[in-house]
Amino acid sequence: MPTIDFQGKQIEVDKEGYVINLNDWTEELAEYMARREGINMTIAHWEVVNLLRDYYQRHHTAPMIKMLVKEMGKVMGPEKGNTKHLFELYPAGPAKQACKIAGLPTPIGCI
Repeated sequence: MPTIDFQGKQIEVDKEGYVINLNDWTEELAEYMARREGINMTIAHWEVVNLLRDYYQRHHTAPMIKMLVKEMGKVMGPEKGNTKHLFELYPAGPAKQACKIAGLPTPIGCI
């Protein structure tokens, strides 16, 4: 199993770089993973990460993009609950890239 060396600890990840043990996730690890993805975390990025983690806690699954957009719109309004906004924050694919940074598994249905 591949690992990430982070703060002297080996964090197990899958072949795509998603954290295996959700309890290994920290905000510091999220910042590190974001930098590896070429993302400088802002308040807007954290809003998505926190929403994803909350969604996962409630539903025990990571949302695919359609559900992420719907949830963002419901929680944060239409100016943030749209694909344009999400792709500006996470250009490699909002659901997949944001889930990786949030320490969640790959969303089902995302390729």
